[in-house]
Amino acid sequence: MNTASRTRRSTLFALMLAGLCITGAQAQGNFPDKPVKIIVPFAPGAGTDAMGRLMAQKLGEVMGGSFVVENRTGASGAIGTQYVAQQPADGYTLLLVASPFTTVAASLPTAGYDPIKSFTPVGMIASGPLVWATTPQTGIASMQDLVVKAKARPGALNYGSAGAGGVNHLVLELLKARTGTFITHIPYRGVAPATMDMISGQLHLVTGTIPALLPMIKEGRVKPLAVTSAKRSSAMPDVPSMTEAGFKGFDVQNFFALAAPAGTPAAVIEKLNTALNKVVALPEVQARFKLDAVDAMPGTPAAQTRFIEADYQAWRDVVRSQNLKIE
Repeated sequence: MNTASRTRRSTLFALMLAGLCITGAQAQGNFPDKPVKIIVPFAPGAGTDAMGRLMAQKLGEVMGGSFVVENRTGASGAIGTQYVAQQPADGYTLLLVASPFTTVAASLPTAGYDPIKSFTPVGMIASGPLVWATTPQTGIASMQDLVVKAKARPGALNYGSAGAGGVNHLVLELLKARTGTFITHIPYRGVAPATMDMISGQLHLVTGTIPALLPMIKEGRVKPLAVTSAKRSSAMPDVPSMTEAGFKGFDVQNFFALAAPAGTPAAVIEKLNTALNKVVALPEVQARFKLDAVDAMPGTPAAQTRFIEADYQAWRDVVRSQNLKIE
């Protein structure tokens, strides 16, 4: 091949490469020009599903595109989470992240994803505490009283969670690790059936979201002991925080965020993050957050990375310290 031919081929290749780059940039600039799926890894009707549908509606309004929710359930959220990790990194498949994103990865060897390496963060949405709850019939007066009773009769008290490896389970393991107590864990398929069994006298303790338990608390069937966070919740101003209950440094919150498959272009992530922060600031969204007893958490993808890394490491420490074996 002579020099002139090589030059022509090099020039043609450079033009083709430039064309691909321009096309890619235009595609990112027009994002979204087709429907974006938000995968909710839990069943329709759950709190996580409601948050996903709220975000889909409002992101569509803010970005002028179509955002749709698709539920992919199973394995405490791991099935849907694995699915998103395996999708093209183009921003058109997102994951509605909630607390099991880190707790399941920390506790379940077969989770099938890495919460840090498998995803590119889009941004945080909101967070709020769970509430420790019992019934008046147990005679447990406070969190400190709970610990005293648990130490006096190891294993006699029991606790119902929404499933092994979830935040409702690991918050108990954290309490046990901090206090040197043994409380029997009984996994359920959700907090609702566990709460019903607690009311009927089969369980002594549960944790759940404030909206889920508040109606029964108001009826007097359920007694709140403390919220799981370091500060009180404005939704339950008369219920002490864990710090006030005597557990300094104990701060567990149920959180929501959005994430994309690892490698999603920075330009797409920036557009999504900007829109997400606008959504979180909308008055109607703020009003919905108040009803759900969560606080807005606008911020950057980098802030989400720091949050997820810290949360994941904290739960891994609990799993190791308690020698948990979850299959």
